[in-house]
Amino acid sequence: MLPRLFLIRHGETEWSLSGRHTGRTDIALTERGEEDARALGNRLRAFTFEAVFTSPSLRARRTCELAGLAAASEIDSDLAEWDYGDYEGLTSAEILEARPDWNLFLDGCPNGESPSRVSGRADRVIAGLKEREGNIALFTHGHFARALAARWIGSPVDLGRRFSLAPASLSVLDHEHQSARQPIIALWNERKPDAP
Repeated sequence: MLPRLFLIRHGETEWSLSGRHTGRTDIALTERGEEDARALGNRLRAFTFEAVFTSPSLRARRTCELAGLAAASEIDSDLAEWDYGDYEGLTSAEILEARPDWNLFLDGCPNGESPSRVSGRADRVIAGLKEREGNIALFTHGHFARALAARWIGSPVDLGRRFSLAPASLSVLDHEHQSARQPIIALWNERKPDAP
């Protein structure tokens, strides 16, 4: 059996709610973020996980805990969010005022990570999981998860700019016909029914 990755974005934070880029800043979940993480846990109880990995950030670890999978989890620093460097804490609108043609997935961030560096991290995550079998839960972040999905299907990391990913959402990366040569995105951005 090949690995099937359950890609889980952390729950809502004050910065994700306001659209501020949150890379290395460690920020807690909002009350709604905690509620959504618990609801996600209800959804995940239908599955058995062979392994659970989480970003080192508080928001990802807390989402994992509220979803009921913390006891089995391991920290993987490669699951951390994109390092936004000088753009940390800024909204896209603020960045685009200074750089109207800027796109994270093409340009990266000054004094932060480049797309090639993020692609390398995504490739390390994938390589480390290729030898595993069964369901694997990954608690991570919006931009990094989008890059990881692009690399999973063998596309350049910039394809991630075409995906949207809400807080406390579930996505599944799998294989068609159980063939290692046919990686697919089997589910994308599933949220609880009343989520905006």
